[in-house]
Amino acid sequence: MSITLTLHESAAERLAMQLPTPATLNVSGIVPPQAAAPYAPLAITATFVGAVTADFALILTDRSFLAAAGGGLSGGPLQGGLPAGAVSGGIVSVVDVLRPAMEHAADAFDAGVLGELREEDATGLLYDPETAVFELRQSPASDGGPTFGWFAIRVREHGTVRDTAAARSAQSGAVSSRLGLISNVEMALTVEIGRTRMSVRDALALEPGKVIELDRSAGAPADVLLNGRLIAHGEVVVVDQDYAVRITRILDVAEGIY
Repeated sequence: MSITLTLHESAAERLAMQLPTPATLNVSGIVPPQAAAPYAPLAITATFVGAVTADFALILTDRSFLAAAGGGLSGGPLQGGLPAGAVSGGIVSVVDVLRPAMEHAADAFDAGVLGELREEDATGLLYDPETAVFELRQSPASDGGPTFGWFAIRVREHGTVRDTAAARSAQSGAVSSRLGLISNVEMALTVEIGRTRMSVRDALALEPGKVIELDRSAGAPADVLLNGRLIAHGEVVVVDQDYAVRITRILDVAEGIY
C-alpha cells in the first residue's frame, strides 16, 4: 500500500488521547485486520470530508466505559463480537460519547466536516487494502497491556495520501471547492450559557424546582457551538419574545479547540 502513514498515525493517537476511558491508551502500531474482525459488527463508524475523504471505524473489545461515560449503569466486555452484558441506553448515547474523540482524530486531516457517527458492521472497511488498522492498548503498552480495541482508517484521495508540504499546499487550494459540495448541509448550532458536572446519583435526583449552579458568572458571554465545535462568543438577547444570541466575537481555529 503506497501511503505515507504519518496522518493516519496522528489521527489514531489523537483518538486514543481523547477517548473517555479509565486507563490511558497507547497506539501500539498497525496490525492485520484478523484480530479485530470478530468485533467489527459492533463498530462505530464515520466519514470525514475535507481536503481528503477518510473513513473511520472504532472497534472495541469492551464497551463498559461507554455506559459509565454516558450516564448508564450497566455494561460489560464483548465476547466474540457480541455483548456479554448489554450496555444501557444511558443519559447520553454511545455516538454522542464517542463523537469528541472522533472529531479530535479527524482534526489530523485539517479542515473538513465529520459526518454522522453510526453503529454498523465495519468488516468490509477492515479488509480493504487501503485501510490501516491501528491497535489500541491500555498502558503500559511496553508491558503487553491488554488490547482495548482498534482504529481503522481509510483515506480516499486517488488511492494515496501525500504527506508533504507541497501536497498540503496543493490540497488547501482544493478545500474550498470540496467544501462547496456540502455547503447546504444543515448543522446544529447551539448556544451554551454554562456547564457543570454531577454524579449519576445527582442527575437521577433532579426534579422540578431544582436549581443547578453553572460554571459561568452572570453577564459572561455565552458559547456558540457549531455541531459541537466552539466557533464564537455572544450575548443572549430577546427578539420578539424569543431568545436569540448576538455574536460578539468569532474565534479562530486554535481558539475553537474545545
